[in-house]
Amino acid sequence: MSNFSRTLIAWLSIGSTYTFLTALRLEKKKKSENLDLTIKPFSIRNIMKAQNNIPFPPEKEEKTRYMWRDIERRAKKYGLPVPKTPVPYPLQEFDLANKIGLVANKEGWFLEYFRETYKVWFLEGKEAGSEQNLEETFKNLEKNLMQVLEKSQQQVIENEYNANTKEALFKGIFGAPSFSVENEIFWGDDRLEDAIEYLKEGEK
Repeated sequence: MSNFSRTLIAWLSIGSTYTFLTALRLEKKKKSENLDLTIKPFSIRNIMKAQNNIPFPPEKEEKTRYMWRDIERRAKKYGLPVPKTPVPYPLQEFDLANKIGLVANKEGWFLEYFRETYKVWFLEGKEAGSEQNLEETFKNLEKNLMQVLEKSQQQVIENEYNANTKEALFKGIFGAPSFSVENEIFWGDDRLEDAIEYLKEGEK
């Protein structure tokens, strides 16, 4: 057994559709696998713009239909609530949803926010970052929305958001969710288990 513990980094961007599956799974995985987990909220939208990579443009209706159906199938496979697709997409308040996530991450409750905002979005059709979603999410979390909104507009949050996005781009992250262990990258919710397996193999 090695005498050091490697960290699993989760690169998470609220607004990614497949991230619904991760949002409802990651908290339990962290506990059941006893993971040393670092969370990096970032803007996948900015990275995709930089790479001219729009995953589900209006002209690709077949791909979009497949994506919604695939998420439904995978939710059922995992025993998760099956979302009522299609949900409102893309997000109008993408950056706000993620900056609130940064505040939550600093205060130690990101995974709870992550889970609840996606549940309200995918199960009730109230998009993440919207007033309706935030009010319900924060009621479920028993948190003060106005206090967190104020914190989310601070320059320190903006700086960290930009720094995380630049770090993700530098590391080679091109989609969300992504997971990394040292220099190895695992893209997609369906690679979460692979990332955990790689993490644990390196600790033997």
